[in-house]
Amino acid sequence: MRKLTSAFLLCAAAAPALAQADECGQVSITEMNWASASVVTNVAKFVMEQGYGCEVNVVPSDTVPAVTSVAENGEPDIVTELWLNSAGEVYTRLESQGKVETLGKVLTPGGVEGWWIPTYLAEAHPELKTIEGIMANPELVDARFNNCPDGWGCRIVNDNLIKALDLEASGVEVFNHGSGETLSSSMASAVGNGEPWFGYYWGPTVPLGKFDMTRVNLGEYNQAAHDANQNRDNENPKVSDFPAADVVTAVTTDFRERQPEVADMLSKMTFETDTMSKVLAWKSDNNASAEEAAVYFLSKNGQTWKEWLNDSAREKLAAILGS
Repeated sequence: MRKLTSAFLLCAAAAPALAQADECGQVSITEMNWASASVVTNVAKFVMEQGYGCEVNVVPSDTVPAVTSVAENGEPDIVTELWLNSAGEVYTRLESQGKVETLGKVLTPGGVEGWWIPTYLAEAHPELKTIEGIMANPELVDARFNNCPDGWGCRIVNDNLIKALDLEASGVEVFNHGSGETLSSSMASAVGNGEPWFGYYWGPTVPLGKFDMTRVNLGEYNQAAHDANQNRDNENPKVSDFPAADVVTAVTTDFRERQPEVADMLSKMTFETDTMSKVLAWKSDNNASAEEAAVYFLSKNGQTWKEWLNDSAREKLAAILGS
């Protein structure tokens, strides 16, 4: 499959007749500095170049610098995998001023986070699917909760949930990891050995693509409680499950007016969060580039991307990808 994706890239590069650059012109798009965002950008780049004839300039960035650049310079044209819970007041102001438009969710249901156990553990002990079941049977999860490293936003929320639940009183030890690497490797080691594991994780990520995990039910989502739990000094934390984070594609209003066909495609370009985790797992297992992962996604999910495109672009990509 790795060789196949490379062949697709070579084929696309050698097919200028399918997409002339003057059909669309120059387009700038962010590539955020995390794995799923890089795949999203490369999928969008491939589709815009090969389907719509755009000349795409990829701009390495992060959430705050990207939004700041749009505010100050009116570019890049496209900001994708924008996590609205991190975009801040500047993005809200830009949208209210009519300078940017949110086209739609690029991840469905969005960024997911929560407390997880391996599915084999959930199948052997269904009571562990709820936090009440875990607290009643701490020995079944090795009496340990794998927490986020200090300095992460999830650490603050988790610490408040631990306090609200009085988790440690039930016999569950809280293990605070020193880094994201040790957190992920603890899951990998446990699952690889068929052992219990209980802790926090988020997606789309490689571990949730590699390992079959079941999310523990923490109860209903309570927005007020969840918002308060993001405060380190919350004196009265309450239990709330994690909501899915809105992760979107945004464009400048100028780009939407200049390229309505491309903007329409981007408004439909959405990836199932679970699917993206599996693509990231494939990328990791094959030591593949983001470009190769993008073509892997396109080659495996023809029915998905065909729904994004207009008739002309759909025919052009089908000629390259054989879908």
